[in-house]
Amino acid sequence: MSETNPAATAPMAADAAPHRYTAAMAAEIEARWQDFWDAEGTYDAPNPKGDLAGDPELAARPKKFIMDMFPYPSGAGLHVGHPLGYIATDVFARFQRMTGHNVLHTLGFDAFGLPAEQYAVQTGTHPRVSTEANMKNMQGQLRRLGLGHDKRRSFATIDPEYYKWTQWIFLQIFNSWYDDEAKKARPIADLVAQFESGERAVPGGRAWGELTEGERADVLGEYRLAYASDAPVNWCPGLGTVLANEEVTADGRSERGNFPVFKSKLRQWNMRITAYADRLLEDLDQLDWPEAIKLQQRNWIGRSEGARVDFPIDGEHVTVFTTRPDTLFGATYMVLAPEHPLVEKFTPAAWPEGTHDAWTGGHATPTEAVAAYRAQAASKSDVERQAEAKDKTGVFIGAYATNPVNGERVPVFIADYVLMGYGTGAIMAVPAHDTRDFEFARAFELPIRCVVEPTDGRGTDTSTWDEAFASYDAKIVNSSGADVSLDGLPVVEAKARITEWLERTGSGRGTVNFRLRDWLFSRQRYWGEPFPIVYDEDGIAHALPESMLPLELPEVEDYSPRTFDPDDADTRPETPLSRNEDWVNVTLDLGDGPKKYRRETNTMPNWAGSCWYELRYLDPHNSEQLVDPEIEQYWMGPREGQPHGGVDLYVGGAEHAVLHLLYARFWSKVLFDLGHVSSAEPFHKLFNQGMIQAYVYRDARGIAVPAAEVEERDGAYYYQGEKVSRLLGKMGKSLKNAVTPDEICAEYGADTLRLYEMAMGPLDVSRPWDTRAVVGQFRLLQRLWRNIVDEATGDVTVVDAEPDEGTLRALHKAVDGVRQDLEAMRFNTAIAKVTELNNHLTKVGGPVPRTVAERLVLMVAPLAPHVAEELWRKLGHTDSVVHQDFPVADPAYVVDETVTCVVQIKGKVKARLEVAPSISEEDLEKTALADEKVVAALGGAGIRKVIVRAPKLVNIVPA
Repeated sequence: MSETNPAATAPMAADAAPHRYTAAMAAEIEARWQDFWDAEGTYDAPNPKGDLAGDPELAARPKKFIMDMFPYPSGAGLHVGHPLGYIATDVFARFQRMTGHNVLHTLGFDAFGLPAEQYAVQTGTHPRVSTEANMKNMQGQLRRLGLGHDKRRSFATIDPEYYKWTQWIFLQIFNSWYDDEAKKARPIADLVAQFESGERAVPGGRAWGELTEGERADVLGEYRLAYASDAPVNWCPGLGTVLANEEVTADGRSERGNFPVFKSKLRQWNMRITAYADRLLEDLDQLDWPEAIKLQQRNWIGRSEGARVDFPIDGEHVTVFTTRPDTLFGATYMVLAPEHPLVEKFTPAAWPEGTHDAWTGGHATPTEAVAAYRAQAASKSDVERQAEAKDKTGVFIGAYATNPVNGERVPVFIADYVLMGYGTGAIMAVPAHDTRDFEFARAFELPIRCVVEPTDGRGTDTSTWDEAFASYDAKIVNSSGADVSLDGLPVVEAKARITEWLERTGSGRGTVNFRLRDWLFSRQRYWGEPFPIVYDEDGIAHALPESMLPLELPEVEDYSPRTFDPDDADTRPETPLSRNEDWVNVTLDLGDGPKKYRRETNTMPNWAGSCWYELRYLDPHNSEQLVDPEIEQYWMGPREGQPHGGVDLYVGGAEHAVLHLLYARFWSKVLFDLGHVSSAEPFHKLFNQGMIQAYVYRDARGIAVPAAEVEERDGAYYYQGEKVSRLLGKMGKSLKNAVTPDEICAEYGADTLRLYEMAMGPLDVSRPWDTRAVVGQFRLLQRLWRNIVDEATGDVTVVDAEPDEGTLRALHKAVDGVRQDLEAMRFNTAIAKVTELNNHLTKVGGPVPRTVAERLVLMVAPLAPHVAEELWRKLGHTDSVVHQDFPVADPAYVVDETVTCVVQIKGKVKARLEVAPSISEEDLEKTALADEKVVAALGGAGIRKVIVRAPKLVNIVPA
C-alpha cells in the first residue's frame, strides 16, 4: 500500500537544517563508507598462515566463523524478506569483532540449478550468462545493505575452479567404502587389498584373481560410497529428469513445475549415505541445533530395531524386516512392494487351483494382474500409497510362501502400501495387530489370527473385532510350535526369544533398519557439475585423474533435457550433454595407454556444491588442495564445547533440515574419515530465522493484485475501486506484494532498513512487514544524529564534561543490556535499549557528554554501521569503528540505586517506598510499618500477619 514519505514532511525546513540526517544524507554516507570499507579491506579475515603469524596480538584472539545459507541468484533479485538472516549475521559478526574475535564472515552463490536452465530453454540464453547477471544484481543489493563480508573469499559454485573440488570430493567418495568394523570410510584400495590377500572373502566364493575386470567392478560397486545402480527412481517425464524423494510433493508431483512423478527403474548414481545412519544420529547430540531440526533428522533417518525373517518360496526365499518378530505366528499372508525385483520371478503363468476370486483383480492370469496393478501403483506418490484413510488395494501374484515358524503356506500379494524404499520391500502381514494389514485382510477375506492378548476385554476371537489390537504392554498367545513357544511371555521377552530362534535355525537374524535411503545423485540436466567419470567399451566406470579436473561443461545447442508427455511413465531420459557427441566420446590415457571412453552424461544435483562450501570459504584460492589443513584446523577444528568442530554459527531456513543439512553432514564425515579435514561436522551451531511475511490482496477471482496499489477505506481494502480480500502470507513477486530493499534504502537509507528488520521481533519468529512502521527506526537515527551533530551547522555538539548520575546509570544499564542481547542474538531488545538511552539523552537536553556519545555510537555500530562510522569520525577518531572495543558496563551503575516497594493493606496499595535493592526482609518490614501513610491506614488496628517479598512488596494483614 502506498504511503507518503514521513521524512519528506519533517517539521523543520531543509534550508533551516542543512545538516539534518535525511534519506539523501544517508545515501551519501552509506555509499562513501561502503567504498572505504572495500578499499581498506576492513572485513578481511586473516588466516593462520602468513597473516596471523606476523601479528601475535591478532593470533591470540579467539576465532569466530559465521555463515549464512547459500543464496541462489534469482532473476527477481531480493525482496526485503531475503536479507533478514544476512543482516542478523552481519550484526552478530560486527559485535564479535568488537568483543575481540577474529571473525570470518563472507557470502557466495549456489548458482547451479533448474531455474537458470529453464530460463535458458525459454530464451536460448546460456545459463551462465543469466546467472552471472543475477549475481551481479544481487551483489549490488547486498552491498547497499552494508554487509561486512570478506569479499576476497566469495565465489559461486559454477566457477570451474570451485567445482573442480566438488568433482574431486565425488571421486574421494567413489573411491571409498565403509568399513563396518572400523566404523569409518576407507580407500577402496584397502578393500581390494583385502580381497587379493584373502583376508576378506570375495562374494560368490571365487578368488579375486579369477574375476574379470567387469566382475571386479561389480563387486566393488556393492561397497563404494558412490555407486551406479538400476534402482526404482522418481521419474518425471514433464521435466525429463529423475527427482530425489524430497523433491516430490505429497500428491506425487514435482515440486518444480507440478508434473506427475512415476516410479521407474533407471541406472543412476547414488551416495551410500545409509552407511553413516548411526553416526548421523549419534552426533546430533553434540550439535547446538534447534531441537525441532534434530527431531526432523532423527525421524528422517528412522532407526528401528527388529529382525529379518526369511520366508521360503519355491526353493528360494523373500526376506522381510519386522519390528515385531514376536508376532510371527500371526503372519497369515505376505505383501511385496509392486516394484520388488522378485515379483516377476515368483509369478506363475496361471492361477493356482482354488484361488479366491477377490484376489485376482478380475484378471485371467497372474501376469496380467501384476502388470495392471504395477501400472496403477506407479502413478501414485509414496505419501499417497501410505495414506491411512484410503481403501486398501492389491493383487495376489499366484505364489505361496512358507511361514518359517509354523510351516503354514501363506499367499503372497503385491500392494501399494508397501514401499521398496523401506526395509526390504516386503512385509509379513499380521492383520490382528496392524491397522493396515487388518483392513487389507478384511478387504481380501484373509485369515486374522490373534497372537497378542487384548487388554481391552474384546477377547481373542477376531471375527468380532472392528479394528486391530496393537500393544507393547501385553502377553503373547497362540504362539507355540514344535521347538519354540512364546505363549505367556511379554512382548520384549518374546522378541528376544524368537530372534534367538531365528538365528539358531538360520531363518533370520536380529537387525537394525533405517528409513533413510541412499541419496539419488543423478540429474538429467545440463546446468550442473559434470561427473568426472568415463565408461570403457565394456561399460565399466573409471574415475578421471585429478590432473584432468575440472571437467568443464561443454557448449550445447539445446539446454533442456528431452521432455515427454507428462503422463507417459514408460519414457526414458535423454540428457542435454548426450547430444554433444564430440564431448561424450573421447580418447583418453588413464594410465594404460590411449583408449576410447564415453563420458557420463548426467550431472550432479544442485545440492552437491553446497555440501562443502564452508571449506572453500576458508581457503578460496587454493588450487593445490581442497583446503590447507592448518587453515581448516584453525577455523573448523574441534575445540572445547565443539567436539566435532564445525562453523560457529550457521543461519538459514528450517526448510533444509533433511536435504542440505543432512547431505552436508554426510560429506563432512567422509572427508573426516579419509583425513582431509579435522571437523566431523560442518555446522556446530544452527539458528533458523523466521520469515518476513506480507499481506496478499486478492480480487473476486482469487487473483493477487499489486499490494502497493491497494487502498484502505473504513477497514476494507480496494483495488481500482473493487473490494479485495487481505490475508497474511509469503512475500514474493508472484503474489505482487514484494517490497525491494532498494525501495526502502532509497526512501530511508540502509541503516534504517537494518534497524527495522532487526527490531520487528525475535529473530526466530515470523513477522509481518509494514512499510509504514519503518519510519520509527528512521526517527531513531535522526534523534541519535541530533544528539551529537548540530543540524544547522554540522558541528559536533558533545562536551567534555562528566555525565550526571542519572545519565551514568542509563548509559551503563544500556551497555550491559545491549551487550547481553547482541551476544544472545536478541537484536530487537538491544534496539529497544539503545532507543531508551537515546530518548533519555533527548529528554535531559543540553549537550551530550563525550563519554556517553562515544559509547552510544559504539553500541549502535553493529546495528547501523554507516551512521556509526560517520559519527565516530565526526567525534574525532581516525580508526574505523568496526574494530573498536565494545563498551563494558560498570557494575556499580547497572544495579538500581533504589527500587519501589509497594505496601498493601487488605490487598489495597497504601504506600510506595523507595528502598535499596539489597534491603533485608526484616529492615523492609520495619520501614513499612513506620511509614506515616501505613500507620494512618492501620488506624491503630493490630497486625495479624506481615508478608514481605523484598525488595518490592509488603502485604499487611490487620488483626
